[in-house]
Amino acid sequence: MKARLQKLGERYRWVGVALRVQDRYRELNGNHLAAAITLAGFISLFPLLLVVIAIIGFVSHQSVDLASDVVARLGLTGDTARILTDTMDKAEKSRRSVSAIGLAGLVWSGLGLIAAIQYGLNTVWQVQGRGMRDKLTGLAWLGGAAVLFLASFALTAAIRFVPLLAPLSILVGVAVGVGLWIWTMKVLPNHTVGWKSLLPGAIFGAVGLEVLKVAGSIWVPMAVASSSALYGSLGVVFAVLAWLLFFGRLVVYSSVLNVVMWERRHGTVTVDVEVPRVPGEVPLAATRAGDAVPRQVPAG
Repeated sequence: MKARLQKLGERYRWVGVALRVQDRYRELNGNHLAAAITLAGFISLFPLLLVVIAIIGFVSHQSVDLASDVVARLGLTGDTARILTDTMDKAEKSRRSVSAIGLAGLVWSGLGLIAAIQYGLNTVWQVQGRGMRDKLTGLAWLGGAAVLFLASFALTAAIRFVPLLAPLSILVGVAVGVGLWIWTMKVLPNHTVGWKSLLPGAIFGAVGLEVLKVAGSIWVPMAVASSSALYGSLGVVFAVLAWLLFFGRLVVYSSVLNVVMWERRHGTVTVDVEVPRVPGEVPLAATRAGDAVPRQVPAG
């Protein structure tokens, strides 16, 4: 099978690129990098919930049936539906005090998730982080991302006033997504690669994220409804973790695609890697992740 795929890769360029991306992803332990992003994203949800609770408090104050609408759309029943309804009721009562805390929580959670994404991108590019400067870089990234989101909301609102331009909302979403991915891949990792070289991964990431959002809008409510019936409120956690895991892998695959395309045009360099001396083994090479590839030496 592998030999057939390699022949297809020699015949079709895109197949060859896909094979190299998969090999590099596996060599860099991409699943572990994606898991780190998933964990950071899941932990970041808790302070982010403060912001959501504050927003829900103001919205639910104007809409009496908001809690029942959300429960109905997600198909929740039993304890899960009761917990959600109680949470929204408390949010309405404490909406003013939660908003300031929620804003601080948003910044804190954003930095935690950004640090995980920075680590993943730096690992793929095989560069070291900037140390404490990464925190300032993360804040700069948040500012730029906020501008892109505001521009997206403004364009979407403008398109809604003209029904004939409604199909353009999808293109606007993808274009803003590409800009956000380029901004992420340019600012967060510690490299000086031009933005044009980051375009393939940005397009792949933006399209993949749109697919995840569409799939999430269909699958997540179904998963929440089915799993909550079996596992209660813990089922919601399973559904969210599954979506975040796909997102983490999308981040790693998008960056790996950029690196593979960059090496295709600019080549690579060979460096020495220090590894522990193990009796009876002579390391001949090392993988991209720094794992030594030894050769067994007979005793004596």
